[in-house]
Formats: sequence, structure tokens, C-alpha cells
Amino acid sequence: MAVLVFGTTGQVAAELRCLAPVTALSRAQADLTDPAACAAAIVAYRPSAVINAAAYTAVDRAESEEDLATLTNAEAPAAMARSCADLGIPFVHISTDYVFAGDGTRPWHPGDPTGPLGAYGRSKLKGEVAVRAAGGVHVILRTSWVVSAHGQNFVKTMLRLGAARDHLTVVADQIGGPTPARAIAAACLNIADELAADPAKSGTYHFAGSPATSWADFARAIMDAAGLSCVITDIPTSAYPTPAKRPLNSRLDCRAIEAVFGIPRPDWRAGLAGIITDLEAKA
Repeated sequence: MAVLVFGTTGQVAAELRCLAPVTALSRAQADLTDPAACAAAIVAYRPSAVINAAAYTAVDRAESEEDLATLTNAEAPAAMARSCADLGIPFVHISTDYVFAGDGTRPWHPGDPTGPLGAYGRSKLKGEVAVRAAGGVHVILRTSWVVSAHGQNFVKTMLRLGAARDHLTVVADQIGGPTPARAIAAACLNIADELAADPAKSGTYHFAGSPATSWADFARAIMDAAGLSCVITDIPTSAYPTPAKRPLNSRLDCRAIEAVFGIPRPDWRAGLAGIITDLEAKA
């Protein structure tokens, strides 16, 4: 299958390039702030499937750049989805737990009412709506807390700070599932292949690491896995104010993706061990 990927340096895009001989488009080749160029790229390459692994992910900056976030996270995917629909090829689009309000403790089901708390979540939700409206074969894959040996993410930040400090305070009342980017990439490739064979599997699915944990407990696991002695102290979200409000409950119900595609939830503890191994190999 000839898969066209939007994105090259992001965490999932980097893993897609490692896992399969995909054609990955950089910003210079297809700028997400130019939706027409993204659609034209799909027509030019004529792939068997498209995976959108590029996005505006600066959650706090989005509060002051909502128009740019919306252009990148909604209007560009809309153009991609319409182009894929016109060509009759599958479109896999990565979304986020931030489309939900983040209240309660029950894992969010794909069909639950949405209610984003900030600009980033609103932009991603608009993208979802637009992808569905295009009417083509598609999967919207919501995920959470993406981590890898690539780019900037919580694991790499904790490793850097943990090596330099004896003590860190980390938020303990936000609960979710850390998700290895490698697992997301593998899931996207699987889904694209399955959609080509069975378009009826189109829809919205959740995919997040297991078991659910807090940022503070995740930080402790990172320190333990890396052999760092940095002590983690729990703090509430209220003690770490940010421009964008974070969801307290990012738990995602992932039963549908396993039932339809046979893709189980990844164990983030195994994924973390692999990330640290990869980083040590690069050092």
C-alpha cells in the first residue's frame, strides 16, 4: 500500500517513517496553513491511503493563536479529507482527548458529547467535524499523552530535569493514558490497510496507553526506569496554572478499536522502556 503521510518531524510521523516505506511530506512540501496545497499534494501523489500525522500542538500558545490552530487543525484536514473522498481512498486523522471537557472519572467513549476547554481542543474538534462531513472513508483516531524518543514530550522533559535536579513537583490530579507514538503509528498503518479492504469500518475510535495514571506517577515511573533518584512530589493542577485549561480526566475507552480492528491498548510501561532504550542508543 502506498501511504502518504502529512508530517515528518512530529512524534507519530517520525515513527511512521521508521515502521514503513511511507512518503512523508514536510512543511516545505505541504504547509498545513495552506489547505489547498495539502489537497493538491494528495492529488499529485495519488496514494492508496493518507495519514495526517501533522498538527498544531502548542496547547497554551493556541489560546492566543486560535485562528492559526484552526487553520492547521481543522481547515487543512478538511481539505485533505475532501481530496481523499474524491479519490476514493482512506483517510486516517489523529485527534485528541482535548475534545472532551475532562470532567468525571469514567473513560470517555467515542460517542460521548464533546466539550473542549480551550482553543486547541476546539480546533481539533472542528477538524473532526470537517473530516466526517467530507463523506469519505475515514478513521478519526483520538489519542492522549503521546510520548516517544522523538521531538519534545513529557518523557524527554522529565529525563532532562530529573538528571539535573533532586526534586520536582508534578501535577497529580490529571489522569490519562500515556501513549507511545510507535504504537499510534502502527495502529494508523493497520487501520489504513483495513479501511482499504472494508470501508464500513470508518468512524471515530480511541487509542491510548494502559493503565491509566497521573502525570506525577508517570514521572516516578520515568525516574525509576532511567535509574534517576529525583524525587517527585504531587501537586494539584491549581498549583501549576497554564494559559490553557487541561482536562482532569483524559481516560479513553478503547474497546471499539480492539473489537473492530483487533488493535489492543499498548502498555505504556513497555513503551517507556523502549523509549529509554532508544534514547540511550542515541546518546
